Amino acid sequence: MSGYFQPVRIRAPQGARIALAEEGAFGASQPDEMLVGLQVGPVYRFRVTELVGAEGAEVFPTVEVIDRLYPPAGLAVRYPIPIELTADELDMAAQGMLVTRVIYLEEPSSALPVEQSGREQPWVEAPRGADPLVIADELGRPVAILRIGGRVPTQAQLSAGGSPPPAIHYDGDYTN
Repeated sequence: MSGYFQPVRIRAPQGARIALAEEGAFGASQPDEMLVGLQVGPVYRFRVTELVGAEGAEVFPTVEVIDRLYPPAGLAVRYPIPIELTADELDMAAQGMLVTRVIYLEEPSSALPVEQSGREQPWVEAPRGADPLVIADELGRPVAILRIGGRVPTQAQLSAGGSPPPAIHYDGDYTN
């Protein structure tokens, strides 16, 4: 997987803006969603601003891709790992809480036969004291870990020890 950039689509509630940490600072912010290629392993830091109902608040999610998808050749960008930042999660982070979510692919033989529509990503709450990664592994194949907090990152954290992990920004609409 060395050198492979897994497409990841990060969506925030309408009106919010998302920026990726690059070269020791946050890059240009984009409204509502961002499609980026991230490598498996490194932790990528983002900033989400202009939160509805929490004016002036900023939260700083991290995304760690722990596995990749295997779409048909040449179609990787059309089938990214979806990461939905919900208004509730962003609000909890803005209040100082830490939110951890593991994004996983459902096990086809045990997946719930429910049609998924809209932007909301299905989720399962881990019981208190349980490891969300273990639960996600029981339900399918974990592919990414999202952590959302309101703690402002230091300059050292932004530069990730001297060089930020590489990322690719995808432009255009790849949903067709």
